[in-house]
Formats: sequence, C-alpha cells, structure tokens
Amino acid sequence: MRSSNPVFSRRGFSRDTGYAGFNAPPQAGGPTANPYAGANPYAQGGNPYAQGAQPTTQAPPQYAPQTRPMTMDDVVTRTGLTLGTVVVGATLGWLFLTENLGFAVGAGLVAMVLGLVQSFKRKPSPALILSYAVLEGVFLGALSGYLNGLPKMSGAPMQAVLGTMAVFVAMLVAYKTRIVRVTARFTRFVLIAAMGFVLLSLVNLAFMAFGGGDGLGFRSGGLGILFGVVGVVLGALFLALDFKQVEDGIAYGAPREESWLAAFGLTLTLVWIYMEMLRLISILRGD
Repeated sequence: MRSSNPVFSRRGFSRDTGYAGFNAPPQAGGPTANPYAGANPYAQGGNPYAQGAQPTTQAPPQYAPQTRPMTMDDVVTRTGLTLGTVVVGATLGWLFLTENLGFAVGAGLVAMVLGLVQSFKRKPSPALILSYAVLEGVFLGALSGYLNGLPKMSGAPMQAVLGTMAVFVAMLVAYKTRIVRVTARFTRFVLIAAMGFVLLSLVNLAFMAFGGGDGLGFRSGGLGILFGVVGVVLGALFLALDFKQVEDGIAYGAPREESWLAAFGLTLTLVWIYMEMLRLISILRGD
C-alpha cells in the first residue's frame, strides 16, 4: 500500500527493482480482509529474511548480499536521530536567527526542495534526510523564537510542541487499539482532503499576496480556527498512514535502509502538525 503524508509524492518502501507498495500480510488459511492485499515483494528473489521466504540451495553469485530486514528498533532509532537533528537546527535558529527571518525563510525553502528531492528518489538518502532535518529545524526555531517574543505569543511554541506530542500519542494509541483502521477508503479520503486543504491554502495565499488583508479569512476568526483544526486533524490522519507503512514494512521484511524512509515520513508529518498547531494557537490568541 502506498502511504503518504503532506508530501503527497513521497514513495512507500521500495526495492531495487522499483516501487513496491506494502499491504497487510494475508491471513493464513484464507483470503485477506484487506482490499490492498498482495504478494510480498520480498518473498521471491528479494530479501531472504522476509517472512515466508524459503531458503534456496543455489544462491546466484552475481547478487550482492542482502541487508538484514528492518525492525521497529531501526525505525525508532532513525526517527529519533532525524527528530533530534530537527531539534538541533531549531535551537540554532532560536538562538541566532530570530532577528534575521530572511535567512531562516531561505533555510526553510531549501529544506522544502530537499524534502521534495527525497520524495522522488527510489531509495532513501540519510545525508539528504538529515540535511532536510537541520534546515527545517533552523526555520522552525527562528520562526518560533520570533513568535515567542511577541506579547500575545509568549509560550506559544512550547504549547505547540506539547500539542504535537499529544496528537502523536493519541493517534498511536488509536492505531494500536484499532480504533483507527487504515483501509482503502480511509487512504483515499485522507489524500483527497489533504489535496483540498493545500489547494485552499494556496488560493488563500494568492488572495493575500494580490488582494492584501486576510485573503479568504483562513488566518483569523471562526473560519481560521476551523481551518486550523482541520489541518491538525489531517496531520493526525497522516500519522495513521505512516504507522501503517512502518507496520507493513516490518511484516514484509523490508531492508533495513528503508527505516530512513519511515523516519523521513514521520518527521514530515510531525512538522506539519506543529506548524498547524502554532497557527491555530496564534489565531486563538488573536495575533
């Protein structure tokens, strides 16, 4: 199953021969209930560690040895490293760039480009992902530090961080207890809703740039609050897609390097939620 987050073109777990979407493992002894179900892309000619793969007596000598399969520890470690890099960048931005937002915005734009490049790559690039993380952190830190210095926004960044953590924990619990189930209909709904959200945001930005003021009114008042809540909810739903991707990748024995893709996707989603939280708090505080 292709899993997505705010970067809609981000690929799911891949293999050397091309893109491979992941599905929940089929149930033993009968057809799977998951409409996405398909063959394990690592079961034949791929990862010898994949579940259900049978050992072969004649291994082709021309193939390079396969890496061991991805584990939850790999995902947690690389996600922690990526988010830790964001925090380091944010600290630098907060300490040194709150008075120079132009540089911080430039770092954010470069981070966006790096994120898009990784989204279109067939394989994860740790250097690219960590470069994105540090530059995105610089942007977030500088912006947060600037907002924290405004009279009505003091403490807002910390509130946004706590809110982001609360959303993450709540969605993780909802996913693990199967209160939230990632199905084909769920995935289509999230993607369509997110594309509509981004489109409205771009239209609003265009109205602000050429018409001045608040554009379509998505940055203040009741409509702004509603739009902010929708943004946070969409981020939470993308977390469910990311959790599903990780779960399926581990079940199918994805190579260890693919844990970088999981870390990248989770970082993108958490950045999305934090930004929407910060915007929502600013509206609620009337700034």
